[in-house]
Amino acid sequence: MTTALAAAQAAHQELAALGLKLNLQRGQPSGADFDLSDGLLSAVAPGATTQDGLDLRNYPGGVAGLPSARALFGRYLGLDAANVVVWNNSSLELQGLVLGFALLHGVRSSQRGWVHERPRMVVTTPGYDRHFELLTTLGFELVTVAMQADGPDVDAIAAAASDPAVKGVLFVPTYSNPGGETISPAKAAQLASLDAAAPDFTIFADDAYRAHHLGEPAATVEFVGLCAAAGHPDRAFVFGSTSKVTYASGGLGFVGSSVDNIAWLTRYLAAQSIGPNKVEQARHVRFLEGYPGGLDGLMRAHAALIAPKFAVVDEVLGAELGTDGAYATWTTPRGGYFSSLFTTEPVAARVVELANAAGVSLTPAGATYPGGKDPENRNIRLAPTRPPVVEVRTAMRVAAACVRLATEEYRAGLA
Repeated sequence: MTTALAAAQAAHQELAALGLKLNLQRGQPSGADFDLSDGLLSAVAPGATTQDGLDLRNYPGGVAGLPSARALFGRYLGLDAANVVVWNNSSLELQGLVLGFALLHGVRSSQRGWVHERPRMVVTTPGYDRHFELLTTLGFELVTVAMQADGPDVDAIAAAASDPAVKGVLFVPTYSNPGGETISPAKAAQLASLDAAAPDFTIFADDAYRAHHLGEPAATVEFVGLCAAAGHPDRAFVFGSTSKVTYASGGLGFVGSSVDNIAWLTRYLAAQSIGPNKVEQARHVRFLEGYPGGLDGLMRAHAALIAPKFAVVDEVLGAELGTDGAYATWTTPRGGYFSSLFTTEPVAARVVELANAAGVSLTPAGATYPGGKDPENRNIRLAPTRPPVVEVRTAMRVAAACVRLATEEYRAGLA
């Protein structure tokens, strides 16, 4: 046994003896983050149930959402209210609805529903496991491209789009899940003007973290305008939500697109719903417009809670693993909810196993790849947002010790 392996085993045993029970699997807000939005609960008081001239308790109001809500989240996306539909709790639900309608009917430039064409969809890796699950459940075949420091590999997307069965790309443009990368303006323009074999090639941009800055904001892009300027006015659907802005269980999802696409979408939404939850929309409008500094002020308050946790991740991993890549590298995001760790050796699954044995639950290795299978067995998504800072520090010490032990085992031929 090597000295390095013996030291790594001893460190792991010492931490495992602490009897920890910590969870860094999913990107959930903390109780302190939720407390910032408790004003939602009283934002619609008895006797104050009229908004935009509508009785919030009754059916009528329009399937696209309250006018004031459309205006508020239009500003969030950099769009006019007419370009926005505000719906119910999650952006993922809206993505499922839009993709489902595309499968059944095709988008505006389609000749028929995509379901008749064995459709394929480009996704980024590492990426968001819920995107993979949604698409495969709907019947899409996934085409993977790498996520790079300045966004998706757009050259690879262009190559994939030479196949007419490739109907689009679904990805996170700002502070991506899990690495925190943001697409550059140059790449966004390239994607907007991409020459695709399918005339109905569509960009599905899940901009869930657009306002989730941890410090100096990254430059965001506005795909609807970019696509219109490139001669593809109906190419982009951009999704967002308040799930990590206010309450995860009681937020709003919204989508921005061309006015014609909004008419296309509301036609199908109106067939299955009289409309979204107007009371919840009014709560959000009143609460967010009344918050000091508005939505931006609330996001600064979130950053004050969350940024120190990401700083601890970077600090502890750097101290325990070094910054020379001998054991691992990791991203240091400027925003969002995750950091992405890459082990130098193919030991990610073993790291997660060792962490679980020491009482720290990490995201399963492979979760950031379709089918839960990381071909290199190197990536682990870190989600430090829910635990308090002191627990994040302990959890990162455990994660680092597990990386060291798994790596030394591998190098000693024990894996």
